[in-house]
Amino acid sequence: MVFIIGSIAAVFTTVAFLPQVVKAHKSQHTKDLSLIMLVMLLVGLVLWTVYGLFLMSLPIILANTITLAMCLYLLYLKIKYG
Repeated sequence: MVFIIGSIAAVFTTVAFLPQVVKAHKSQHTKDLSLIMLVMLLVGLVLWTVYGLFLMSLPIILANTITLAMCLYLLYLKIKYG
């Protein structure tokens, strides 16, 4: 049961980030995104991924790796478009 709850939470938190990435990609407008927030989120996602690796928890590893990739792309867009 715990695995199912963790998996559902992982899906929702990962998918919740997607609309922001799509919006920034399409509009090429990232002025309102906080650079500090993106960097802090990036660090947190790296740590969550490492934590998931230590626990060998697939939901934690997958969710945070996918969100990490989206965060890196958003950071790239932020740097590119300001």
